Amino acid sequence: MSEVLARAVAERGELVLMRRDDALELRVNGVFVMDTAHTATERMLATATLEHLTRTDGLRVLIGGLGLGFTLREVLADERVREAHVVEIEADLVAWHRDGLIPDTAAALADERVRISVGDVAEVLEDQPDGGCDVLLLDVDNGPDFLVYEANSALYESPFLRRCEDKLAPGGTLAVWSADTSPDLLGAMRDVFGECVELAIPVTLGQRETTYHLFVSHQVEFEQAGLQDSL
Repeated sequence: MSEVLARAVAERGELVLMRRDDALELRVNGVFVMDTAHTATERMLATATLEHLTRTDGLRVLIGGLGLGFTLREVLADERVREAHVVEIEADLVAWHRDGLIPDTAAALADERVRISVGDVAEVLEDQPDGGCDVLLLDVDNGPDFLVYEANSALYESPFLRRCEDKLAPGGTLAVWSADTSPDLLGAMRDVFGECVELAIPVTLGQRETTYHLFVSHQVEFEQAGLQDSL
């Protein structure tokens, strides 16, 4: 059983928030993007990066993609975070959060540490100072091989990843979410950062078993086994 809670049409197409059984679901142009039934990887996007930073305070985090708010809320749970800058291209999605259609995120958006920029993450990132970000989290599409917006393909390629490296502070971390594995993305991140850890997280979708993937690179060398064993 499903119910449409909100619908909007922007220049990129149709955005729909719906309730399916006991979960909220976000769709773009009819394509499933995410829901509230499976949130572990969205939350892990934050925890798999933040927990490995040794700084005790003043962390600056940029999140590409608000989604259903789980990554943002996990970032704000870390008391070391001084600023959480969220970049979301869909103004209507931000409004739905603020209007309370997606529980718990309105309070997060009101947190004094949160900045919201409505726009393209590549353009917003370009305006940030070099070395000004400790953690950069990208969850703007379903991954390089399952794009909702074709224009997002550039976000998974070396030129943009190099700009991400420029914006990271020494010791900073980039993490990218993907619905599937991607040898090309893994290779591009290794070319730029020298190393990349791919984390495959099992997910049960109805009666189907699959995996979602996080690709994590650090400004300095780190031990892949240590990161994997801690998750």
